[in-house]
Amino acid sequence: MLITKSKIYLASKSPRRRKLLKQLGLKFTSFSVDLHEEILNGEHPIQTVKRLALHKSDAAITKIKSGIVITADTIVVLNKEVIGKPKDEKDAFRILSKLSGRTHSVYTGFVVKNLDNKKIVADYEKTEVTFRKLSPKEINDYIKTGSPMDKAGAYGIQDDFGAVFVKRIDGCFYNVVGLPLANIYQSLLKIL
Repeated sequence: MLITKSKIYLASKSPRRRKLLKQLGLKFTSFSVDLHEEILNGEHPIQTVKRLALHKSDAAITKIKSGIVITADTIVVLNKEVIGKPKDEKDAFRILSKLSGRTHSVYTGFVVKNLDNKKIVADYEKTEVTFRKLSPKEINDYIKTGSPMDKAGAYGIQDDFGAVFVKRIDGCFYNVVGLPLANIYQSLLKIL
């Protein structure tokens, strides 16, 4: 278990990230940061997620003066195309149809920053996810639940029907949910 007297903050509005961080047994406060998540043409996914997580960290530390801040950003990549959150139901259908029967990569960049001792870890995790072939009816039924609308790649691997789309996973499961727990935990140990 991780024990610290420093206050811990998760700068994310994602209920999935909050739930994951609770698995580590940490007491933390969460808040969101407003940031335009710009994807730059030609930028490698690793640079993209680390850059966005660092921008979120910079925005977060304007709201607090001491303690530990955790930020993260997750993207889905298929054949070098970054796939973010769907704009609407039609876009969700397009995204899920594109992922159907194929393997994509999920990248999460994260920053763990200790404002008290100035230590920082900025890192990333990559996981390969293979979908089975999906029928248009399955995709439409899933979209009707509303679940795909706030998720990169338009699906959730946890807690909903999106889990049955996944045929195989290679890498950290928790990364696909939104926070690579083992990597976050080791980073917290480094910055204490």
